[in-house]
Amino acid sequence: MKHILLPILFLLGFLKLDAQQEPQFTQFSSFKLAYNPAYAGLDQVPTFTAIARSQWLGFEGAPQNQVITFNMPFGDAQRAGAGATIRRFTIGPTEEYTSELSYAYHVDFARGRLGMGIMGTVRLMRINFNQLQSIQSPSIDGALPVGVQSKFLPNFGVGFYYDSENFYVGFSAPRLLQNSFDFSEEATIISKEISHFYIMGGVKFGDPEDIQWFPQVLIKQVAGAPFDADASLSAIFKEKYTAGISYRLGGSKESSIGESLALFLAMDINEKLSFGISYDFTLSNFRRYNSGSVEAVFTYRLKEKPTGEKFIDGRNPEEDFMN
Repeated sequence: MKHILLPILFLLGFLKLDAQQEPQFTQFSSFKLAYNPAYAGLDQVPTFTAIARSQWLGFEGAPQNQVITFNMPFGDAQRAGAGATIRRFTIGPTEEYTSELSYAYHVDFARGRLGMGIMGTVRLMRINFNQLQSIQSPSIDGALPVGVQSKFLPNFGVGFYYDSENFYVGFSAPRLLQNSFDFSEEATIISKEISHFYIMGGVKFGDPEDIQWFPQVLIKQVAGAPFDADASLSAIFKEKYTAGISYRLGGSKESSIGESLALFLAMDINEKLSFGISYDFTLSNFRRYNSGSVEAVFTYRLKEKPTGEKFIDGRNPEEDFMN
């Protein structure tokens, strides 16, 4: 069965279909920079984040993600921010390496800060066609590709992000160019990148000295594809320990209960280092072929954040407005 599903998985990922093309992350709130360049600098101090995700455990050729990201504020009153991301994504015989650079500028707005950001992307796509099984041998059918083929895809995107004491909201389009990633030399375009649009938001309420509640949502829209979204609810204990649940839409027409349900835990190990882990239970019919997905996140700050009242994403509002 796996030998049958692997080619299907490959085709779903790279033919011109109306579907999500970007990798998904359960702990998306720890990886906002990849979705929205306007987030750059809002961690308030130079910050590294590393993410590793293994999707559909037990399924041969399933998606794998490894990410390292960095962002920092700079400039007058730390109004500017810069970020960089390196990401590796594999699925079946395909491998992607993506490098991103982001720049954001933030202005004071309604007791918060409104950020505007741009990002540039270079993606290297590689496919090892020798890993695919064909009915006929490539020596008989010359149209069948062989060996390892690669292609570079440049792109750019924009985003807006508002950060305040109690809530945040952002809108972004990380990749606006619809590049062809066909490896054929034919003029006909079979597969291409599709622009993805994201809306994210969250509201935090409760007692910082006891328990705070933090519902968040990430809405993903692709032209021609069904509506898709992730929704999560976190309970934050004494601003140090976090436990939560996350739900992802999707599935199929036959099984409309959704794509997955996840549980996640996170904690601040010290003032500089944080760790989070999540496990996804597959809800769709595909659950018969996998044992769920697991994801781990490490965050390291080069120095401690300033103390005192903070915006929802960590910035000190009194220090900002004084400057």
